[in-house]
Amino acid sequence: MKFERQVSQIVNYFKNNEKPRTDFRLGVEFEHFIVDKDSLRAISYYGTNGVEETLKELLSLGWQGDYEADFLIGLHNNGTTITLEPGSQVELSIRPQATIKDIENEYLSFLKQIIPLLKEKNQILLTLGYQPETKIAEVQFIPKQRYAYMSDYLKKQGKYAHNMMKGTASMQVSVDYASEADFVKKFKVTNCLAPVIAAVFDNAPFFEGEIWPQHALRMVIWQNCDDDRCGIAVKDFKDGWGYSEYAQYILHTPPIIINKGGSMTYTKDKTLQELFDPDNYTREELEYMLTMVFPDVRAKSFIEIRMADSCPYPLNFAGVALWKGLLYHDENLNMLYQKFADITVEDINRAKHDVIKEGLAARLKGTAIYELAVNIVNLAKAGLPAEERDYLRPLETLLEEKKTPVAVTKEEIHEGKNSALQWCVLNNLIEVN
Repeated sequence: MKFERQVSQIVNYFKNNEKPRTDFRLGVEFEHFIVDKDSLRAISYYGTNGVEETLKELLSLGWQGDYEADFLIGLHNNGTTITLEPGSQVELSIRPQATIKDIENEYLSFLKQIIPLLKEKNQILLTLGYQPETKIAEVQFIPKQRYAYMSDYLKKQGKYAHNMMKGTASMQVSVDYASEADFVKKFKVTNCLAPVIAAVFDNAPFFEGEIWPQHALRMVIWQNCDDDRCGIAVKDFKDGWGYSEYAQYILHTPPIIINKGGSMTYTKDKTLQELFDPDNYTREELEYMLTMVFPDVRAKSFIEIRMADSCPYPLNFAGVALWKGLLYHDENLNMLYQKFADITVEDINRAKHDVIKEGLAARLKGTAIYELAVNIVNLAKAGLPAEERDYLRPLETLLEEKKTPVAVTKEEIHEGKNSALQWCVLNNLIEVN
């Protein structure tokens, strides 16, 4: 009986976050590395010219600080936040917006604020899927208790758990849902497209300082992190799947940490089913629990799509436009849902495995990843308002050349790592403008 009550409370949370289509918004999270301009080595959180110092300098530009003990670990300003991932990766979370232009304006404003501060320190803001030079053992964790607990737990689960925490960077898009049926469609379509997105936005050319010889490094790292909470959140996209099944997935997974009454508790191997009191919790506490799983597609008060590597501007906005054109256009969403009707979790996982070996040449149940990529870009373009279609152009250009971001970098590697990565350095964008 208690389990049914637990499930019903989580289901109610999802139901209460349904939105009318007129209120649909897009949220984004863009992660970046701060590295030394010359050596490409990671900049530590600590000490002179460290990442915390840069955050402190942003306080004078209108940001408010978020602290843990005496450490400044994040900033917020009018619904937009700057947070730090475990290895000091800088994540900008832009408040949900109706138009891509509004998101873009906030992103460029952030760049114009932070890049001059980094330039004074001979540092650059870099967009890659994985740290370019520093070995993961040399990257320090930031002073956040949540990450200390996660580090201790995850290091026993997968060989690349710390690589995931301290070495990876992504770009994530969040979309709203109108009903359980809409949730189910978007959840399945985005999961089915996971191998395509991992291939198309593959931007991790280096692993532990050396050239990565295969494709989709970040996906390899996630596959060797923690099987309980990564990958695909469901075992079977059977008829009738929905809120309840996702709630059960959450309840059967160890949350690692719960936040009760503002106090964090390290729960280790206990599942959420053992810990969640359905008659004594707050919305904030439940939302914290929902963040302690890391599947490709995650459900909170929105659907969070997490497969793309961190990519440079304006390619990152092609990713935003792609999902808007596919998921916020009913005809496109319904067509893709029907197209993927017989795709199974096993099919998706097999395609992911093949993408690592073959990149765009891999196949999803007989269809080439490259062909799928071209098709969904064309669909998205038709599904976007006319004024937003040009955001897809950087992605169209790559696909016309049958390239991925990682291929662009590797083509120039004979000129040296610094030269090959110049197109991923956001400092260059602001200096040109």
